[in-house]
Order: sequence, then structure tokens, then C-alpha cells
Amino acid sequence: MLKRQEEADRVFHALADANRRAVIERLTRGPATVSELAAQLGVTVAATVQHLRVLQDSELVRTEKVGRVRTCQIDPAGLRNAEAWLRRQRTAWEHRLDRLGAVLDDQAKEPGS
Repeated sequence: MLKRQEEADRVFHALADANRRAVIERLTRGPATVSELAAQLGVTVAATVQHLRVLQDSELVRTEKVGRVRTCQIDPAGLRNAEAWLRRQRTAWEHRLDRLGAVLDDQAKEPGS
């Protein structure tokens, strides 16, 4: 369980930055080179590489170097980690709200309410 929590933490940390979210949005349209991503973000290639490192550590992006060109693409594993965490949270809250609704219904049915 702790491992899954750490994976979710890395994903949400990576997605907390607007530039990294922009990279993810761009890569949903297909692979891109580091230079293309840097140009889109309006930052240096070095800064883009730092963002990509965070995205790779969270399993949101994969890169491949062919010659001098590094190409990036979406890695769905990180998004699956985030989806699983969100699903667990949603399920827990739905159960809590269902129990609250049952308690409120019981109180409304009591005489003198």
C-alpha cells in the first residue's frame, strides 16, 4: 500500500507544475523531441530536461535517444497509478456519504423529528 501511495505522490508532484502539465498535454497528441518541447514551453533545453526527468520518475513520460535526438512520449503507467489512487479515494468517500445519508434518513424517520 505504501508503494502505491509513493507512486501517486510522485505523479501528483509531477503534475503540480504547469510546464510539466503542458508537456503531458502536448505528448497526448504524439511523440515530440526535447527541442520541440522546449520551444513550446519557452524555456531552455536544460530546463526541459529537468522537467522530463521528474515526469520520467513518475512514469508519466518515456524517452528514447536515437543519435543526438531524444524523443519523448506518454507512458500510461503513471496515469494508471493516479487513476487507481483517485478511484480508491472516490470509493471511500462514496461509502462515507452513503453511511451519512443512512443516518440522516434514520433521524428523519424518528418520531418528533
